[in-house]
Amino acid sequence: MPFSEQMLWIAAPIFILFVILEIFYFHCKNLKGYSWRESLATIGIGFGHKLSGLFRFSFIALAMSWIWDHRLFDIPLNHIGSIALLFIAVEFNYYWYHRFSHTIRWMWASHCVHHSPVEFNILASFRLSWTSGISGDFLLFLPLVWLGFQPAAVGSMLAFSLLYQSWVHTELIPKLGPLDQILNTPSNHRVHHASNQIYLDKNYGGILIIFDRLFGTYAAEERDAPCRYGLVTPVNSVNPIWIAFHEWIAIATDLARCRNFHEALNHLFGHPGWRPNNNSEEIATSAKDTYPLTG
Repeated sequence: MPFSEQMLWIAAPIFILFVILEIFYFHCKNLKGYSWRESLATIGIGFGHKLSGLFRFSFIALAMSWIWDHRLFDIPLNHIGSIALLFIAVEFNYYWYHRFSHTIRWMWASHCVHHSPVEFNILASFRLSWTSGISGDFLLFLPLVWLGFQPAAVGSMLAFSLLYQSWVHTELIPKLGPLDQILNTPSNHRVHHASNQIYLDKNYGGILIIFDRLFGTYAAEERDAPCRYGLVTPVNSVNPIWIAFHEWIAIATDLARCRNFHEALNHLFGHPGWRPNNNSEEIATSAKDTYPLTG
């Protein structure tokens, strides 16, 4: 079993414990935080993600193996400097993978599944796509293998980043002061999942938030603008199959109506809010119909 998979299995009991504690807190405080319909939908989608991973990981392993055979250098991870370099490199590539997943519709068709919950809780971090392999999200990490980082090391560092992100899916932890300036914290990630206009396309970081600050996509959580979660146009379903594929169906519908090749390309690879006859200023407005304003 790959080390990254071992990490996930080791972390599973901790993740379940956090979910139980969060549910217990909501129950004791008589607060709404978990509905059984939304929760069951998330669990169903999460297990579907794990099953689809049996095929996805095999394909990714083959791609990484081929790239590794054609690598430029060998970067050994036998000292802290090279490990730190790998960490920063994975964070940098994760930022761009995440940003592209919100701005390229082909990738958004998979990633929108994660943004579909209307409840923001730790369990929501388990709502992950079944089709990310089709969207090609792994392609953003292949250059790291080509440069000379071992595939297992890249996969393990990415797994570590994803494990870190499970705890930031909560409303129970307030702002964390100086840490909010450096790390992806619950406050920063609430902004990312919110559907408010002011939080559009913000806070893509995995563990670090520094690349959002560097590339102008950072937004702080505002006290007078409480976060609203979910897609702007709600899925209105707790059927895991529909949640997993609804945007792919929408793409197929748009393609069937295309009048030319240019329109087809934009429906596939343009901004998720693109529509025929949009100009660049209109895209942000039209995106409100089909795109979560969080980016």
